[in-house]
Amino acid sequence: MCWTDNLYNYVFNGIKVSQHPHTGLRNWGAEAITHLVQSALAFNHQPPLQQNLKLQSSILAPLQDLSTITQPDIRQKQLQCVFQILHDNGDSLNHGWPLILGVIGAVTNDQGEKLVQTAFQSLQLVVTDFLPIIPCCYLEDVVDVAAKFGLQKQELNVSLTAIGLLWNISDYFYQNRERIKNDLETSPTEGEVKVTERSDGMSSFDGLWMCLFSGLGDLCVDSRPAVRKSAGQTLFSTISAHGGLLQQESWKKVLWKVLFPLLDNVKKLSSTAPTTKDESTQGNILIHHSRDTAEKQWAETRVLTLAGVARTFTAQRKILQGFYKDFPHAWALLLDHIEGAALCQNAEISIAAIKSFQEMLLITKDDTSSYMIQTLPVKPPTAEAINRTGEPAADDMSKSQKEAEDDTTGSANDYDIALWSAAWKVWLNIGSQSTKPPEDSSSLYVPSQPFLTALIQTFPPLLDHIKVRFSVSDLQKLSEVLKRALTVPVHGDSSPFIIPTFPDVSTTPLQEATLQAVEAIIKTVQEGPDSMHGMYPDIYDQLLTYIDYGVRVPKFGKIETKQFGSVKGPTVDWVTMNFVPFAERCVELIVEMYKVTASQTAVIQAQVLQNIIKTFRQPLSLKYGCPSQSTWMLVINSLLTVLSVGLSVARKHEKAFQSMWTELGTTLEEFLFSKNPTPPTLSIEDFQRDEALDCKVVFLIRDDILPYANNMPKEFVEQIMSILNKGSIHSTSSDTFIDTDSSRKLREEFAKTCFETLLQFSYINRSKTDEGCITKLAVISLLQRCQDVVKKYAEDEKLSGKCPLPRPRLAEMASVLKAVTTLIASLKRAPQANVEASVWKQVIHLYPHLVDCTTSPSPSVCKALRDALKEYKELLSPPTLVMTNGR
Repeated sequence: MCWTDNLYNYVFNGIKVSQHPHTGLRNWGAEAITHLVQSALAFNHQPPLQQNLKLQSSILAPLQDLSTITQPDIRQKQLQCVFQILHDNGDSLNHGWPLILGVIGAVTNDQGEKLVQTAFQSLQLVVTDFLPIIPCCYLEDVVDVAAKFGLQKQELNVSLTAIGLLWNISDYFYQNRERIKNDLETSPTEGEVKVTERSDGMSSFDGLWMCLFSGLGDLCVDSRPAVRKSAGQTLFSTISAHGGLLQQESWKKVLWKVLFPLLDNVKKLSSTAPTTKDESTQGNILIHHSRDTAEKQWAETRVLTLAGVARTFTAQRKILQGFYKDFPHAWALLLDHIEGAALCQNAEISIAAIKSFQEMLLITKDDTSSYMIQTLPVKPPTAEAINRTGEPAADDMSKSQKEAEDDTTGSANDYDIALWSAAWKVWLNIGSQSTKPPEDSSSLYVPSQPFLTALIQTFPPLLDHIKVRFSVSDLQKLSEVLKRALTVPVHGDSSPFIIPTFPDVSTTPLQEATLQAVEAIIKTVQEGPDSMHGMYPDIYDQLLTYIDYGVRVPKFGKIETKQFGSVKGPTVDWVTMNFVPFAERCVELIVEMYKVTASQTAVIQAQVLQNIIKTFRQPLSLKYGCPSQSTWMLVINSLLTVLSVGLSVARKHEKAFQSMWTELGTTLEEFLFSKNPTPPTLSIEDFQRDEALDCKVVFLIRDDILPYANNMPKEFVEQIMSILNKGSIHSTSSDTFIDTDSSRKLREEFAKTCFETLLQFSYINRSKTDEGCITKLAVISLLQRCQDVVKKYAEDEKLSGKCPLPRPRLAEMASVLKAVTTLIASLKRAPQANVEASVWKQVIHLYPHLVDCTTSPSPSVCKALRDALKEYKELLSPPTLVMTNGR
């Protein structure tokens, strides 16, 4: 019997003694075994022990057998022996490392903190001092043991430190990559198995990395939040820093065996995490309210995991795109995870999903706060690859196609479009589902403004990749998402931080993102082929809806909200956004777009001009009752600009604009004679400014409507003449003859402009067959209104006694008398055949009322009255003689 057999007998007996229930005997047995092992390792063997794998294994095997004993005191002696062996014989262990690492890693969760700490000290010593001398074929064992310590639940600090050791190990792999590869590929020595290719086809070097990634992946779903966070950060940092060392085929394993399983596990555990606080696990530790439940802690993990996978997917896209069959499937699967996270009713997860979406789409934010999308060259896939994204593809490729596969420009474009189309579908699903108004208060979930902003900001760069397939149907779906997103209210507590306050009112980030999205669509349609021009009407409808929001604040489902400006502090649950600046920006967009597209067939056929007028009518009719005074001022100027372009188009296409004229006439009338009176606080300068706008409308009528009256509907022309007639002598609306506040209700310059326009287009200076005949009835109505004003003035002056009438009444009377003077003079110059007898009768009937005003003390009225009465000179004639019986 050789001495090794005697040693085995002694050790076997020692192991039996170490299992004895008596503490003293048990300790003596363990002491004997550990002493024998250390003495055997210290002996000067020939040949040296590190060259004799069998002998080294025989010496260390008894030490490993002690791991089967559960008594803590025996395990403590075993681990202390291991630690001492590392100090004394670590540099000569060579092929004994698997046994040593096995002893260190045999610590389980059932054992106490002291054992865990003792074992971990040995592991730290191995990683810090002995990694360079450990044979490369055993490095995977080091990774496994470090991962086990990360998973143990006895000591949190040990788990976190173990994760740090895994990072150090990865750094060692990277720095010594060439030596490790060479060692794994060289011929094995005695007892060593050479493995350059694993059973799964992965190289041994890549297998080391795969083992490291898998270990960190398991730690990413640990029950302890701190461990999950640390492991997640380490995993994705490691992949980002050292992933470039992997071969292309190895990346397929990383995708399907590490990253996507990790996403699935985190999603599952996050969705089932309890939502209540667990005081027993928190103890006396003060935890922030954002992390005081397991659900919130798992939400953080899900955010970290999704962001890390998306970032990895983006960084390694060039490699991943080499898997023609797997890449579209992986793309679609990651999009599916993003969609699920974005629709999660957790604000942290949902907004992180959108950011991951942007990361996945290679969207970056530049210094100007605008988003742009990077592009990477792609290669064409097989037909199957395109089918897996849901896009149609041919069942078979012809022989000629296969032979021409090198010329892949067209196929690459199709491949690219297929991928982006899948992303577009996910974007639509997220937008449609997240902005769907709640049906009742029990299912109340309102997406946050940052989430909606990030979602909308994703669209413009995405549009660059889908524009070749972007259809009217897509535009309509997008418009619905944008409209509903804008109507989402803000919670009262957060409204002061999102909604701007007076006077610094501006568009919100969400509204600004929406404008950028619409501008991107407009640019795409304008630069695209003629087939895309059919989208113009839908773009106009979208903008016109936004303009309407500036006047009539929309509702989001059945949620009770308060309007912006009516809330004093966070006293309500929900507050609607301020749409005024946003609506005004949309008005400007409408004007600029209409200048370019007014003659487009689709714009004409869709009656866009009529729709613009109809939408503008609301703020114009409100005028001083409009939520913002700047709105109606901008709208009236914009309407004049639009009409300056659109009326000429309307005259060329009469049939397409038949219904537009009535809407235009009503809009102009409701604006010029608004039911909302002028505010008493309006300054003289502002009143003159507003009156100048009214006059601009009359100038439009004079220059762009009346000269072409013969080609317009008769009803519309009569309505326009009625407007001018009404405006030419616009009387005060007060019933009291003494009204000191009526000065702002009398628009003298406007009345003068209306009368001059009426006079210009009357029959007075035109032939009977000329278009001037359109004002025959208008002149009769004008004379009647003059008579009413003069008559009322005479009556009020008698009632006022010695108290003079207000200045506005005197100015109004003087204006009317000047109009009468001009009209009578013009009637006398006109061809008699053009003047109807009823007009002369009405002029004569006005004379007695003029005489009643001769007692007026106002010099301006008296002067105007003298001029008017002088015009009656030519109308005075002797009575016609009546012949009786020829005499």
